[in-house]
Amino acid sequence: MNTYSKALLRFSAVFALIGAFIGSHMAGAGGYEFKTVHAHILVVGWLTLFAWAVYYKIFTPVNKVIAALHVWTAIIGAIGLTSGMWLYYLRPFAMNEAVITVFFIVGGSILLVSFALFLLLTFLKTDEDMK
Repeated sequence: MNTYSKALLRFSAVFALIGAFIGSHMAGAGGYEFKTVHAHILVVGWLTLFAWAVYYKIFTPVNKVIAALHVWTAIIGAIGLTSGMWLYYLRPFAMNEAVITVFFIVGGSILLVSFALFLLLTFLKTDEDMK
């Protein structure tokens, strides 16, 4: 489970840097077009992934399949939601609106699955419960 903790921690650090960069860009430019994306990058990408990294550092879930699904849906969902949000709100490319909307919704849905799996993990046994 230490690999899960390390993977989540590394992704949270990437999100933290991106979120801080966007925040400093908004402050310097005086424009707040990125505010929604910035907030979600920091809350979902940095804080949530960091909290889950701490969880895996402290606890070792007995159900390895659910833990693996949780970690990968967390990473994929955080990337999908925030990049889909960026595409949806800022329209940086000439892409089909339906494709962007589906991308945004699928990313958010995968992240929602991750939250549900985490809830389930917190009620299941851990190796620490077995001692």
